Amino acid sequence: MAAKKDPRLARAGVSGFNKPKRTPSHATKSHVVVAKEGNQIKTIRFGQQGVRGAGKSPTSAKEKARKKSFKARHAKNISKGKMSAAYWANKTKW
Repeated sequence: MAAKKDPRLARAGVSGFNKPKRTPSHATKSHVVVAKEGNQIKTIRFGQQGVRGAGKSPTSAKEKARKKSFKARHAKNISKGKMSAAYWANKTKW
């Protein structure tokens, strides 16, 4: 017997838990994810609309500095894990 699908997944428009999705029509946030850790479930919107991260492999010194600065600035929040917006921004945008 399959578990009943969580209504939060449909509301956020994502395919499953811990699967981030772009939200180009959202006014301020660029992505959404329905995060699940154990029994805790939370809809998280993250990322500034219209701003690109430096990507997984930055080429220029400026991009490398931006990536390093982001990770240093948000290190404490990134380390909080899947239930924080910083974790998802780090994973998808940087």
